[in-house]
This record gives sequence, structure tokens and C-alpha cells, in this order.
Amino acid sequence: MTANLLTLNSSKTEFLLIGLKQQLCKIQDCSLTTAHSARNLGFIFDEHLTFSDQITALSECCYYHICELRCVRPYLDFKTASTIATSIVHSKLDYCNSLYHNLPNCQLNRLQQIQNSLARAVVKALKSTHTTPILKSLHWLKVNVRIEYKLLSLTYKVLTTAQPSYLHNLISLQPPRSTRSSSVVTLSPANHP
Repeated sequence: MTANLLTLNSSKTEFLLIGLKQQLCKIQDCSLTTAHSARNLGFIFDEHLTFSDQITALSECCYYHICELRCVRPYLDFKTASTIATSIVHSKLDYCNSLYHNLPNCQLNRLQQIQNSLARAVVKALKSTHTTPILKSLHWLKVNVRIEYKLLSLTYKVLTTAQPSYLHNLISLQPPRSTRSSSVVTLSPANHP
């Protein structure tokens, strides 16, 4: 920090140890006070990477905007309501959503409930209305598919453009073998010296 002429603001600095419960219990000689969660670039990380604090904060924010959208929805045409929903709420659901990959279904279901509520608000449906046909009519992918799509898009970009370099350096294509699945692209960790 000194080399970059930066100063540490202790009132805005948090120390977070991340690990399994068994690992964190072993650490006893830490003189610093650790936080159970910390915000970085607007995303809340917790000590076990469950993202439950992040999803709770996201839920509160999104449901507030969905409630506001429901209030003004009678005065909006469909296209405007859909645009507002996408720009205000869906953008929040999509922000850093690749971090949600492999979360337990109970956590992903919380995110899906937000999207379902948003879809109902856009089409002015009752809260008990089944959402699969609504999502299809809006051309919205379900949350778990949106996460996979983000990861696949990022992987494709890394493979085709070699950018960003910090990710490109971590993966490489496995050499093709003469097998039935040789048309399938297989990735492996890059060899580092």
C-alpha cells in the first residue's frame, strides 16, 4: 500500500477468514478480530462461503423493488414493466451469479422465488400462479440456468479470445484423442512450473 501511495482506513477494513468449520476452529492464536461476513464490490462473502447473508440482503432489496413495481404496474404497459424488471431486479440477480454455482438447492430456490415473484409482477399474475409458463412467455431463463449460461459464456470468451488473461492462464484444452467423444472440448488445469 505504501508503494502505491495508499493508506489503510481501519474503519472500513474487515478481516475475514474463510474455511470449513473444522479448519476455523483450529485457528486460536489470531490477535485480529475477524468478521463473520464482509462486503467486497457489493457482494457479501461469509466465512463458510454459503452466501446466505448475500442472498438475504439481495432478497430484501429485490422484494422492495418488486413491491414498488407492483404498485405502479397498473399504469405501465407490458414492455415498460418488463424493462424496469430486467434493469432493476434481474440485474441484481445476475450480478456475480457465477459465484452461486454449486450452491445447495435451498439457496438457489430462494433466488428462484425472487425471479418468480418478479415475473408475476410483470404479467400482473396472482401470487399463486404457476411461473414456468410465465417465464417462458417472458423468455427468461430460470436462475440455475442463468448461472450455467454465465459460466459457459465466460468459458467460451476465455477460450476464443484468451481474455481475461488471469483466467486463460488457469485452463488449457486437453489434446484430442481418437475416441467417440473426440468432438467434445475438454478442459484441464493449465500446467504451471
